Order: sequence, then structure tokens, then C-alpha cells
Amino acid sequence: MTEYQRWMNQDLDDQSLIDELKEVEGQPDEINDRFYRDLAFGTGGLRGVIGAGTNRMNVYTVRKATQGLANYLLKHADGKPQSVAIAHDSRNKGVDFAKQSAAVLAANGITAYLYTELMPTPALSFAVRHLHCNAGICVTASHNPAKYNGYKAYGSDGCQVTSEMADGIMAEINTLDIFADVKKIDFDEGIKAGSIIYMDNEVADSFIEAVYNESLKGDASNIKVVYTPLNGSGKACVLRILDKIGVKDITVVPEQSEPDGNFPTCPYPNPEFREALQKGLELCETVQPDLLLATDPDCDRVGIAVKKDNDFVLVSGNEVGVLLLDFVARIKKEQGKLPQNPVAVTTIVSTDMVDPVAAKYGIDLRKVLTGFKYIGDVIAELEDENRVDDFIFGFEESYGYLSGGYVRDKDAVDGSMLICEMASYYKEKGITLYDAMQNLYKEHGYYANETLNFTFEGQDGVKKMDSIMDGLRQNPPKEIAGMTVTGHSDYLLSIRYENGETPITLPKSNVLEYRLAGGNKFMVRPSGTEPKIKIYLSVNAPSKEETKVLIDSLTAATEAVLGI
Repeated sequence: MTEYQRWMNQDLDDQSLIDELKEVEGQPDEINDRFYRDLAFGTGGLRGVIGAGTNRMNVYTVRKATQGLANYLLKHADGKPQSVAIAHDSRNKGVDFAKQSAAVLAANGITAYLYTELMPTPALSFAVRHLHCNAGICVTASHNPAKYNGYKAYGSDGCQVTSEMADGIMAEINTLDIFADVKKIDFDEGIKAGSIIYMDNEVADSFIEAVYNESLKGDASNIKVVYTPLNGSGKACVLRILDKIGVKDITVVPEQSEPDGNFPTCPYPNPEFREALQKGLELCETVQPDLLLATDPDCDRVGIAVKKDNDFVLVSGNEVGVLLLDFVARIKKEQGKLPQNPVAVTTIVSTDMVDPVAAKYGIDLRKVLTGFKYIGDVIAELEDENRVDDFIFGFEESYGYLSGGYVRDKDAVDGSMLICEMASYYKEKGITLYDAMQNLYKEHGYYANETLNFTFEGQDGVKKMDSIMDGLRQNPPKEIAGMTVTGHSDYLLSIRYENGETPITLPKSNVLEYRLAGGNKFMVRPSGTEPKIKIYLSVNAPSKEETKVLIDSLTAATEAVLGI
């Protein structure tokens, strides 16, 4: 209440915040939700609901975070000039937050480079590296609902900030008063002074060329595509790259073609969900393409639907990852370009079907924590060893893919290109992507994965999530859905329990993994960007029907395991 009153007494420069503060006057629950904490700055930066308060995304929380970043950079500058690249997607307030970030940086003597228009998140990672910046900011809430916005921070390597850097920035933020300690200048004055610079077209053009250099086939002109950018930032870049590989027959979903932060036809603009792809699927019935592509608002994830007989079926992120890993390795082998020691990277919550696929091609498969920055870290390690060309592919189950070292984040522009080339390759052989996936199942066995989400909103929700994780950590289940727990891993304690205790060498993370009889898995992880606990189910069996039975059994047992 004290902080609420302080905001009420400030001469705020955003009328929408003033109006909101007045609207919640006399509503203690509403006030509490906005002011009971500060938005936490972590390795994913900031993410929250747009609105008034310390627990909301607004110009004041964005400025404070940027001042913290500026302080951190200057403290570690060793007297050298500092610069930061900035991008934004189609989110509401995105342009304003990007400009406000630039104005704070400029006031601190740090040069800010901005794209002239909305751009995909991977293009921000590229700009950081291309312009040799010390950090990057991308204003985006990825695939969250329209009421959210966010602020992803990147290091000089183009990766999202490390835990150490995030902690350092957060320590600086914690020393600041949100009103008194933030420096800023007028944006237009920063432009005139040369401390805020709009990037020229060369940066975006170079990004597209870098993606095109990852092309494996060059000509995919034999396929027809329906594409939806889900009212986000992907349209220009995706259409450019598909044109370069010869895909001319493209129909863009008209209702979702242009940037719109309200996402009117898909309130939850996540290509993992059928609802977001519904408009595209309806258009497919008329156009009858070979596949539907859908990129999320910041164009770092891509989902697809492919033709099966006279219908279109969604392909999961795990399935696309397996298809692409096999395709990349297959084509490179056919072309004599597969490295002698190829490396692929995926996450601990992604499908185990990658294991036999990687083994087939002699690929060194590395598994990392959830979050593409950890895949980026492996690419960076290979680069330090002069082996970056050994990296052939990385993916995570949440629809993120990358086939080159030109960025350090997942890239739906690259993913869209590879998927179209893959569809073209198999079409020449007389089969669809659906057929290709079935062939892989027949070769390697049937695997199935399911992600369950349990939402816990507000202050009480945070406590509930902590309670669930503590309960599981103190009393791990002995069996789940009738399957014996043969071992479990605690990634926060860095211990694997199975025939004794062995250390886990990955960074600490609040993830619990239960290995079940039959090679199945049950994993629990609080989301780092949303008020959710995520459950990852992973099974394998001799037939598709058997995997469904196992998934259904684990799903039915989940609430009991969580104690909710």
C-alpha cells in the first residue's frame, strides 16, 4: 500500500498507468497483485502483465531494468565504449519499451542500436554479434497471451544472459529507486546526438544471408505452403528466406498477416496449440498446401501441420526436431558434408527418440537444461575449440530449432527454411512429412511425449508451486501410474539417485526427473517465464497404441503426484 500511494503521488508520464492506479483504488487484492513484489530479473530477463505497478511491465520497470543493465555494463567496461542492440516484436507497448530502453542507455553514455522495424528475436541475437555489441535487449513476451510483454537480455556472445550476469544485473537493479535513480534523455535528442542509432538495412540483410547459408537443398520450388506469422514479427523475414529457396506458392493467413499485439484471432499465440493454428488449418482446406507453417510473435518458434490423406495433422515439436535431425544428418551425409565428429544438442525434457537417430549417424548428442541459451553455450564452447562447424543441429521440444552458429538462439526463420526443404526433399521421393515421421517410428520404435501445464496465479500461486516442489523433493514417489520409479534426479541439488548417488554436471535448475520402468520418464519443472508448473511425460513402446495408453495413464496420475 505504501508503494501504491507513492506511485499515486508521482507525476507519471504514462496516462494509462495513472488511469489504472485510480481504477484499483480501494481494491486491496488488485493493489497487492500489482505491488507485492518487483518483477524478477533472471536469465530470461523480465516478463509480466502490462500495467501499473512494480509487478507489471511498464515504462518504469523497463527503465529500471535498463538502468541496472547499464550500471552492470559500465562496471565491467574497463574504460571501453559500450553498446547495446535493441529489437522488439508486435507486442503492445513494444515500440515504446524499446525506445525507453535506448533513452536510458544513451543517458548513461552507452550507444543504443535499434532495428527500424519489428524483427524476430534471433535477428537481435545476430545484431549483437554482427555489431560487436556488449549486450542486447529484445522486447517480447514470446508466445504468452496478449496481456503480457517482456524484456529478454543478451550477452555479448548473442546468448541470453548467463546466471552470473543476470544475478549481477539484478544486484544493480536492487540498488535503484524506480523513480529517483534512473537516468534518461529525450529519445529524439539521443538520435541527434548519435547515441541512439537506427541500424541500416545491411544488418537485416546479413541476417537473412546467414540463414540462407544454412540451406541444404537450395531449391524447394515444388511445394505449396500456407503461412501464418500469428500477427507477429516473422512475416518479412520468413517470406524473404522462402523466396530465396524457391518457394513461390505461399498463401499468408489474412487475419494473422499483419502485426497486432492484441492477437484477435488467437488469444494465446503459441504454435504448440491447435487453437492458434485454427485459421491456418481452415485455409488449408481450401488451398490444399503441402504444409502449414506458423511462427510465434517473436519468430523464434515454428509449428507445422502436414497433409495426411485429405486432412492436415499437427506435428509436435519433438517430432519436428527428430525429423530435422535425421534430415540434416541424412542430407549432409549424402552430400559428403557431414563432419567427422558431428555434434547435436537437445534438452533434458525433449524426446529420447533423438538417441537412436543420433547413434545411426555417429552424432555426439549432448543434452542440456531447458532454455535455448544452454544450446547456445554448447555452440560457443565448440567455437572456442575451433569446432563450430561440427555443430549440425539443436532443438528443444517447445518448437525451437537451429542449424548453424550464426546466432545463439532458436530461429524460426532458419526452422521454416529447413522444414520447407525437408518437405520438398520427401515430396521428390513421393512421400509427405507425415509419412517420413512414420518411417522413423518404424525404424527406431514408437516414442510419445506430452507436456501438461498447471497454472498458479498471484502471490498464493507462487507459494503453492514452491510447496509442490518442496513436497516432491522431500518425499519422492515410489511409483507413478503403476510404474515403479527406478531412479530420480534432482537438478537443483545436482544429484542423480540410482544405484547410489552420482553428480549431475549441468548447472543447477529446479527440475525433478523420475525414471520409470520400461524406460519411461516423468519430469516436473516450474516455468521460468509463466506462473506454471510444467510436467513432461516421455514414453516408448512397440506400437503407437501402446504409447497412448502409457501417456493417458501418466496424465491421469499427475494431479495425485503433485498433491493437488
